[in-house]
This record gives sequence, structure tokens and C-alpha cells, in this order.
Amino acid sequence: MLVNLRLLFAAAAWGSATFLFTSDAALAQTSGCAMERVTGTSRQIMRCADGVTITAEGGARFNLVDRNRDGRPDAMSLRNKAVLVDVDRARRSDGFEVITPQAIAAVRGTRWAVDVKNGTTSVFVVRGRVAVGRPSAGERVVLNVGEGVDVARGSGPLTVRRWPPARAAALLARLGQ
Repeated sequence: MLVNLRLLFAAAAWGSATFLFTSDAALAQTSGCAMERVTGTSRQIMRCADGVTITAEGGARFNLVDRNRDGRPDAMSLRNKAVLVDVDRARRSDGFEVITPQAIAAVRGTRWAVDVKNGTTSVFVVRGRVAVGRPSAGERVVLNVGEGVDVARGSGPLTVRRWPPARAAALLARLGQ
């Protein structure tokens, strides 16, 4: 079943669109991407023609951003909840970013989860490598498979940790993995 992401705000001049997931059944497409609802859950999956797939937890809010206006999103701005991003390197060689109030996670062909809650962004790598830093620049770290980092507001050091299996499983379960 395909679902409409009720478009709350579309800023074509800015190359972005903001979405809040609803349960209306219809087809929604933006920037070469189509959203489908995962039957029996509140999750949604956005598949883009260029090899980016985003699984969003129910209630997640994000903007897709097309900075160079080529019709393909090159980033998303995540405001709350969790997403799982899968970038097919064979189809998308120029990478993808997830931007939150606390962090920027950038990649070139991988699969990773980003969770925003209580003033902290948590990033966990399922496959590949992801660079994570604060939007205000400064320190950046690179995460490998099984590693994660919690980025809180402020300027404290970013500490890469191998996530305990229970923590990784709990986040991925929220995303149907």
C-alpha cells in the first residue's frame, strides 16, 4: 500500500520538503522518491530512484534537501524519531547526509540508523562507514560497522563506541530490522 505523506510545507525555492507521516492511503512522490507504508506498522519506506532508501519510524519528521537542484535529494534534515538510511553506492556515488540539530552524518554507500530524541542524536552503522560531526564544525569521527556515537548539544568530545547488541537491536527493531 502506498501512502500520502501529508505535505505540510513545500519550499521549492529552497529545494526541500517537510513531511509528517499520516495514515492516508494514496501515492506521494517528491524529488524522484516514492513513499510506501509498511503494512501493519506505523513505519514508512521512501525509495528514491537514485539508490537512496529511507525507512522512517512512525511519527518521524524530516525534510528532503536537494542543494544542487538536480531533482535528487542529497540530504535530509531529521527533527525527531529514527530513520534507517541505505545508500546504494553503485547507483549513488556522491553520498548522502542526515542533518539533525546536534549532528551531521555523511556517507558514501552504506546503511546506518540515526535517532533524534531528548536533545541527543545517536548514529549507528549497520554497513559501511559514516563520518559524524557537529553542524558547527569541529571534531569529526568515522564510524565502522557495529559502532555508534551519541552527539549531545555542546562541544564535548565525540566518543565512538561499539554498541552492545541489545542497544543496536532495540534501535533497529523500531525500524523493522
